[in-house]
Amino acid sequence: MTERRVSGETVFSGRVFSVAVDTIEQNGRLAKREVVRHPGGVAVLALDQDNRVVMVSQYRYAAGRTLLELPAGRLEPGEDVLAAGARELSEETGYRAASVTPFGRMVPTGGYVSEVIHLCLATGLTAGDPHPDDGELVCPTLVPLGEAVAMVLRGEIEDGKTAFGLMKYVLLKEGAHER
Repeated sequence: MTERRVSGETVFSGRVFSVAVDTIEQNGRLAKREVVRHPGGVAVLALDQDNRVVMVSQYRYAAGRTLLELPAGRLEPGEDVLAAGARELSEETGYRAASVTPFGRMVPTGGYVSEVIHLCLATGLTAGDPHPDDGELVCPTLVPLGEAVAMVLRGEIEDGKTAFGLMKYVLLKEGAHER
């Protein structure tokens, strides 16, 4: 089950992503695919010594409301995932981590977006002052891990990368993958 790109055209190119209309070949037939091309991103599950998750509240224009999220951002060209995770954590929350390790990746919307979000676990935190990007308004907050998971289950945390990261971390910690 594969599809091969035959041709394509970029119909929009913006600061964050581009949009292409590609012609693909699938089992001898041609079809069109509209694809949002995105460089990928990183999301950081940062835990302090009291097992609290460092999160940010951020108004998301496309969603039309404020969302509670893990610190996250776009990968810069050629940027190392772990370095990007440390950078985003520091920019959005002011926290610096003694250790940043990978714990998976997710494809948020594989039907039409090429984005892959890499998940990082940050520990050994030291507080500092946030220094968000221009135009980025974030409010850092600490949420006990158990409460953050409960918020996902109650539908209070709707952001996909955040819900996925929290649930994956808890399941890995509990050894669910070994059952």
